[in-house]
Amino acid sequence: MWEHEANVNGGKWIVHLRKSYTSRCWENLVMAMLGEQFMVGQEICGAVVSVRYADDVISLWNRTAADTNTTSRIRDTLRRVLNLPATTVIEYKAHKSNSSFRNTDVFNN
Repeated sequence: MWEHEANVNGGKWIVHLRKSYTSRCWENLVMAMLGEQFMVGQEICGAVVSVRYADDVISLWNRTAADTNTTSRIRDTLRRVLNLPATTVIEYKAHKSNSSFRNTDVFNN
């Protein structure tokens, strides 16, 4: 839970996916986490897949939203391991904030 003292200062990267991508992306994310491909130590504290009617959502949680170097590294690794289409928007949302940050940079394969 984000309210837990170890996570309250963190946030999450959010990716909305077409249903045809969800299974592959989820598997790639879990394998990348197990293989420690993010190289951010204990910073990643969870991942969630939310199956919805129109699209699915994958969220990757981290402990420290204020550490922009680490959150950027997580974003870049997430883009790489999920092999997302260029049109995919990745959004960062801090747990304590009502605002979010949308990263609309083009993803290059």
